[in-house]
Amino acid sequence: MTTLAFEDIGEILKKEPDDAAKAVLKEVESIYGEVPYILQFMEDKPDLLIPKVLYDNSIMREFKRLDQRTIELISIGVSAALRCTHCLDMHLRVAKRMGIPRDEIFDAILIAGTLSNASVLAYGTRALDTEVPATDRSSKKSNNDECHVCEIPTMEDD
Repeated sequence: MTTLAFEDIGEILKKEPDDAAKAVLKEVESIYGEVPYILQFMEDKPDLLIPKVLYDNSIMREFKRLDQRTIELISIGVSAALRCTHCLDMHLRVAKRMGIPRDEIFDAILIAGTLSNASVLAYGTRALDTEVPATDRSSKKSNNDECHVCEIPTMEDD
């Protein structure tokens, strides 16, 4: 996967809005192998489409420390955790085109599921402690930002 080059962006921005929108979508398709639905939906709104694609492109350009495979696996995990079927389906297709094995994709989904579960438990138990405090204060855990629910090691654990 690549991003739009600055030279290409400059050329696209010189076009009339509708032509610029078509050019941007063509570039997106060449990068991802398809055009995400939301971008197709915005095609007739170049004043929204162009800035969105340019913003997304500038973010993707910053991922110099992560390879495209890792970025795609993160995208799959986040899409699964957010339960965005449309994004998940698209990122699964992109991963397949990239040759990412099914087992690696499943690992990303498992990690997302574990963190999602931990998030529900951490959120719910903190709210429970706030609204329905334990009568035995010795059993109450601290309400700090540490999450002891998930077993995934953090960078601090290294």
